Amino acid sequence: MTLAFQGIGIGTPNSIALGPAFVDIRGQGGVTHAPIGADEIQDEIARFDLAVEAARGALKRVHAQIPPDTPIEIVEFIDTHLLMLEDTALIDGVRHIVAEQLCTAEWALQRQRDTLIAVFDRMDDPYLRTRRDDIEHVVRQIQIFLRGEPSEPMLAARDLAGHVVVARDLMPADAILLHHRGAVAFVTEYGGPMSHTAILARSLGVPAVMGLHDISRYLRSGELLIVDSASGTVIANADAQLVADYRRRLREIQVRQSRLRTLVDRPARTRDGVEIRLQANLELAEDVELAKANGAHGVGLYRTEFLYMNRADLPDEEEHLANYSAMLADLDGRPITIRTLDLGVDKHSEALARPGSNVSNPALGLRAIRLCLKEPELFRPQVRAILRASALGPVRLMLPLVTSVHELDRVLAIIAELKRQLDRDGLAYDDAMPIGAMIEVPAAALTAHAIARRMDFLSIGTNDLIQYTLAIDRLDDAVNDLFDPAHPAILRLIRLTIEAGRALDVPVGMCGEMAGDPRFTRLLLGMGLREFSMQPGALLDIKEILLDSDADALARRADRLFARLDESDSTDLLAAFDAA
Repeated sequence: MTLAFQGIGIGTPNSIALGPAFVDIRGQGGVTHAPIGADEIQDEIARFDLAVEAARGALKRVHAQIPPDTPIEIVEFIDTHLLMLEDTALIDGVRHIVAEQLCTAEWALQRQRDTLIAVFDRMDDPYLRTRRDDIEHVVRQIQIFLRGEPSEPMLAARDLAGHVVVARDLMPADAILLHHRGAVAFVTEYGGPMSHTAILARSLGVPAVMGLHDISRYLRSGELLIVDSASGTVIANADAQLVADYRRRLREIQVRQSRLRTLVDRPARTRDGVEIRLQANLELAEDVELAKANGAHGVGLYRTEFLYMNRADLPDEEEHLANYSAMLADLDGRPITIRTLDLGVDKHSEALARPGSNVSNPALGLRAIRLCLKEPELFRPQVRAILRASALGPVRLMLPLVTSVHELDRVLAIIAELKRQLDRDGLAYDDAMPIGAMIEVPAAALTAHAIARRMDFLSIGTNDLIQYTLAIDRLDDAVNDLFDPAHPAILRLIRLTIEAGRALDVPVGMCGEMAGDPRFTRLLLGMGLREFSMQPGALLDIKEILLDSDADALARRADRLFARLDESDSTDLLAAFDAA
């Protein structure tokens, strides 16, 4: 009997894979409390230290095996975990629990894991919250050695070429080597679209489906699996006809990817001559080459949060400037939009910790531009660096989580003051550097006219806009099925923002996930969007749609859709819009 499982698909250009399953069952046993005697404390701590050293050795072996052409951001996952194995908060914390609570190292490690995870779960910033994955993966690696389980059964296997790996979760070390050993897809019981495994899958171009709780109970190693990451579907025991259909679809995808490569150098222009700016969202300087290889006009969103992470101090002005200067040099004259720091209530950096903070809902707390205005000395070095970088190439500064013009007036006053400082210091900058605001909360969309009057451009951040409008935590797999970009309220807020920009001749772009989702490309074009910024891997798919579209005809079609927006399911209307 054919079995179909529905999870969260992680989009990659090659969204389909077929292959025999390799089911990894490591780490699926629970941890139970087992008391020890006072005379066993030192032996138990020594056993824990040996497991930590073994985990460190395993990661170093993985690091040594990574091919030299692997993108640096992938290698950095391993480097981060090696650093965490030196972290006193984790290692000394476990030793203390063993001594104080007279328990085994396994139990102490699990308790310390729970404490650290709780800190990350309270973070409001979605990206920082997913750093809990680092804790999970490092703890799992140590537990494997504490339990005496085989540490690298998958990595030692010789027959993983063409296999679909099924696991509770995948540590970055496993994911990287599995890919280079030929694994064609990942299926995990846990994880979501912003988890580390998802980030790695997208970077590696490996189809993945996540959030399939307990799926390993129903699958056997060796049985043929079909993985469709576009729909989030995993199929086992498929009949011959279904397998043949998916093999045909896989061949079509591969042919299409080859065809898309021919579009890299073509201008992004609709059939009726409308020019579109296709840009890339980047987090690391090393991603620039991928953006250029996919024909990006520039960088529409450069997230700077990584500069603050995994460190006890704050980056100073010169460190910011060095990073932005390197980006500009690599972009070869293409423009870059630098978003100022978007960090939340609890910070990964000790320098940004707020002792005694007790916030019941951190998602609505002190983050992004609110934090910068609350602590301007945190904000000023970054803005000075962005201004100085503007003398070196085309730079735009973008402000996250804007909710009112009062906030903008305060920010603009700070920027004006910093320009005067730079003048006194004899440091160059572009006085006309564009300054823009992200529209990612309903309050900003509803007052987009007032915000646009003060800004040089607007950029719609759909990820948070949807989350805040629909009251849905997109990282919570209990409700993320309700995360609906096609909800009438979302479409109306987007249209309102685009119309505000058009009325005041202020450019409006989009840098949220919707910009790179082919389901919405024609509708957004019809609504008047002319700047799309997305993950580099999505650029050519979106360009192909734009090249085959008539913007004027789509505008008329969009008007008809909005006239009927409340009459039926918006998803059905959207499908009809695309099919027309």
